[in-house]
Amino acid sequence: MIRFVLLVNAQGRVRLSRHFERLGAARRRLVEAAAARAGLGAGDGDQCSFVDYKDYRLVSRRYAALYCIVGIDSEENELEIYELIHNFIETLDKYFNRVCELAVSFEAHDALRAVSSG
Repeated sequence: MIRFVLLVNAQGRVRLSRHFERLGAARRRLVEAAAARAGLGAGDGDQCSFVDYKDYRLVSRRYAALYCIVGIDSEENELEIYELIHNFIETLDKYFNRVCELAVSFEAHDALRAVSSG
């Protein structure tokens, strides 16, 4: 099961987040910060894109200056999620005519609507 989806810039700032489980605000910030740190490290060429972090398995993929990080259960197939991330970015790319950090930052509601309907 997918627990959350994050779009993070290269400095580790969360630009878009969507959680699929109930978390308090403080817990959500901690999870996002830890996932961003782990995902940024995993996005480098010399490390794996699949990282175990506490109760989650993180799947990350880098696109230009954005990192897409998905937190999943250990039972989920990592390669399917990796492909899902690719499709997610392709959808955003078509919607924004070349997705970038600024588009996601300033038009986050449009981005989520595009993903929900696309």
